[in-house]
Amino acid sequence: MTEPETVVARARVVSATRVSPHFARIELGGEELADFGVDGPFYDQRFKVVFPSAGRPAPDLRAYGDGWYSVWESLPEAERGAMRTYSVRDVRGVGADRRLVVDFVLHLEPGATGPASSWAAAARPGDEVVVVGPRLGADWGGIEYDPGDAARVVLAGDETAVPAISRILGDLADDVRGHAFCEVPTGADVLEVVAPAGVEVTWLPRDGAGLGERLTAAVLGCLGGLGGEPVPDEEVDDDLWETPTFSSSDADLDEPADGIPGLYVWIAGESKVVTTLRRHLVDDLGVHRRQVAFMGYWRRGVAMRG
Repeated sequence: MTEPETVVARARVVSATRVSPHFARIELGGEELADFGVDGPFYDQRFKVVFPSAGRPAPDLRAYGDGWYSVWESLPEAERGAMRTYSVRDVRGVGADRRLVVDFVLHLEPGATGPASSWAAAARPGDEVVVVGPRLGADWGGIEYDPGDAARVVLAGDETAVPAISRILGDLADDVRGHAFCEVPTGADVLEVVAPAGVEVTWLPRDGAGLGERLTAAVLGCLGGLGGEPVPDEEVDDDLWETPTFSSSDADLDEPADGIPGLYVWIAGESKVVTTLRRHLVDDLGVHRRQVAFMGYWRRGVAMRG
């Protein structure tokens, strides 16, 4: 029987630490995580967490392997709980001692807290969730960071992208050069990260500024652009996901453009902000679509789907 490419594991909280006002760092453990991982750097590796509904255990999907999603989707809403996508912050240990570290964003604004944020804010050792992710030795996907032979990288995102940016920075080779821009809600949300000496990390606390204002200005300033006017709401791609090999909007990835030699740009976060940056980089600065990854992790005012 062929081993599934997917690890579907029941995991328990080993520790939960409030590392800043808007970030909780949760370490998940359990012997079923023994095969969770990739054969190489994690970079921005994505995986799923299924949270339990109130008063119920997380649904048991372990027997379904690669077919877990259709089973989860068919469950009554009260039983299936909520599913969200996260980035690996760290993986430690081997075998039964495997630990998966996740940085959860806590949405503190009235009306903005969803089931995942509420769970993370209240998580205690022993609490259980279901983790769905890559299996060691399998080609599971879920990594978008792909700079090719670029000599310079630019990473940018809001707080939802900070865990992925932090992991990418930690996995970069020592000789990589570039910039990383991290917009967070407040100055107290600046986290410690490890980065190569040639990569300048700039934290951009909003502290009352509009979402994406400081991030947009910083990225365009770094690349020699001006302006940065947000795109109209009706032109925002809620499902924006464009990489050097894929476009959610069916854009022509090979359309002629001069590009910026030796550059690779990775941008993730709120879809309107990312759409705005995509327009300025591609249309105004002539960055080639095969030099970029634009990923809308969430959309303000739109419920997340997992």
